Amino acid sequence: MTTRIHTLPNGFRIVTEHMPGLESASIGIWVNAGGRHERQPQNGIAHFLEHMAFKGTEKRNALEIAEAIEDVGGYINAYTSREVTAYYARVLKGDVALALDVIGDIVLNPIFDANEIEIERGVILQEIGQSLDTPDDVIFDWLQERAYPDQSIGRTILGAEDRVRAFGRDDLSQFVAEHYRPERMVLAAAGGVDHDEIVRIAEDMFGEMSGGKVLGLDAARFHGGEYRTEKSLEQAHFALGLESPDYRDPAIYTAQIYSTALGGGMSSRLFQEVREKRGLCYTIYAQTGAYADTGMTTIYAGTSGDQIADLAEITIDELKRAAEDMNPQEIARARTQMKAGMLMGLESPSSRAERLARMLAIWDRIPDLAETVERIDAVTDEDVRRFAEHMAVTARPALALYGPISAAPELDKLQERRAA
Repeated sequence: MTTRIHTLPNGFRIVTEHMPGLESASIGIWVNAGGRHERQPQNGIAHFLEHMAFKGTEKRNALEIAEAIEDVGGYINAYTSREVTAYYARVLKGDVALALDVIGDIVLNPIFDANEIEIERGVILQEIGQSLDTPDDVIFDWLQERAYPDQSIGRTILGAEDRVRAFGRDDLSQFVAEHYRPERMVLAAAGGVDHDEIVRIAEDMFGEMSGGKVLGLDAARFHGGEYRTEKSLEQAHFALGLESPDYRDPAIYTAQIYSTALGGGMSSRLFQEVREKRGLCYTIYAQTGAYADTGMTTIYAGTSGDQIADLAEITIDELKRAAEDMNPQEIARARTQMKAGMLMGLESPSSRAERLARMLAIWDRIPDLAETVERIDAVTDEDVRRFAEHMAVTARPALALYGPISAAPELDKLQERRAA
């Protein structure tokens, strides 16, 4: 497989990876403009803009956008995260030029028709309502808000309902003008792709875009705290977050190995102790996420209202026990799980394109997979044990609880248990 990178004079970057033998390709544009780039009055605008991109351009209406890709058997979609908005498609290799034309069209030429804005506003309000009705979704928004209060990185990606109701065409156009700059975009493609052909099309499509001043981000400040909402639900939902490294910090690999050993699979400590031995829940897991300048290791579980206290206290006990006796065998297993998950996940062109875009945005280069494996293998047992001790003792916590949680101990009580 061959990875090639090209940068246009205006800063627009193109990265491709040819995967021999594949009859399909994934191609997309990743824009460094997500929820974190919004000012408070703009909260939700990046996500609203992602929706509006599919609602019509200067040369295609909403139906024609969908038909252009689906007529050739392809698939098109988009997502908004806290740091990125992505527009992407999967097509047969002979239709890559068509897919790029459609994606470039929706990114560069949305018309923001007033009627379509009103229709999509209703769709997004329904999406917000659906999220509020999904406890194991919304609890993570509340956890993020408590971890990073009064900061853009802490606000919901969907936006507050009152904000979404107020957005108009000028708001959308302003966000595009501020953030959809060529130097903040990456075009990534993987599979049956021809690098030179994609560069030629991109030069014609994006070469005339004007660069401009890139607005900086406010530094993230993990504050922590507690969110509790009592509600009559079948389950009490528990989410604990602990401050972790950002994605450029070499310690991110240690954090990911640790969270995998702690709660990354059926053999993990939390799964075995909380579910298998005690039967306190159906779902429990730990994972580590990272941003440009911060990160969070999260533990989530759902249980009955009368068992939420036991679950919370045992989770703290497992954090402490991991700092004391996490052994080489489980660290080795977590390391292997992490490497295997990464490598198996990259067997599809969609995953490859996602990785290309992400790596280029973070490092301005594409690290070889062997380099990443080496970084994972370089994490020692002692590194993981030291990190486990930090998680158990000094890492700042955030807590979110939702459902029948009257019996759940408050964060202060859990902190006392943590320190005991």
